[in-house]
Amino acid sequence: MTGYTYTEVGATRHEPLPPGYRHLHYRTYLGRDVFDCAADAILTFRMHRATGARISSDAQRAAPGVRVKVGLGPVTAPCEVVWVAEDPDRAGFGYGTLPGHQATGEEAFTVERDADGKVWFSVTAFSRPARPLMRLGGPFAVLAQHLYARLCGRALRRLCARSRTVDP
Repeated sequence: MTGYTYTEVGATRHEPLPPGYRHLHYRTYLGRDVFDCAADAILTFRMHRATGARISSDAQRAAPGVRVKVGLGPVTAPCEVVWVAEDPDRAGFGYGTLPGHQATGEEAFTVERDADGKVWFSVTAFSRPARPLMRLGGPFAVLAQHLYARLCGRALRRLCARSRTVDP
């Protein structure tokens, strides 16, 4: 796997996350009967777009090798999808940073249905600054990553609530 700015490619798929990075673990409850909607929104990058982020990708759906650029304000972050899960009770993907990204590391967005039928959204990431803007941002950069995870959760909840109010 070439082009990534870190060596622990795929490490967001399973715990523990690699040492030497800041770790992010965010989890929020989405509801019941929203798994299919949430999985589709994550895998088609609709969740990201619903946060207000500018998303461009070389495919409509997440798959290993798909390149994604996430734009927030003046910053554009190039990434590549590393892994995808599309199981009956777990779906999502992880993408890794490419040259030009402000950070180095990996971030995963998943939705899971537990044994009780509750649906949970999670963001798991490991990262460290790669460029001056991120280094200068220090604690603000960490806060921004946490806020984006929460924004994704809210966007996903909103998208799935909306889909349940539409008649088939």
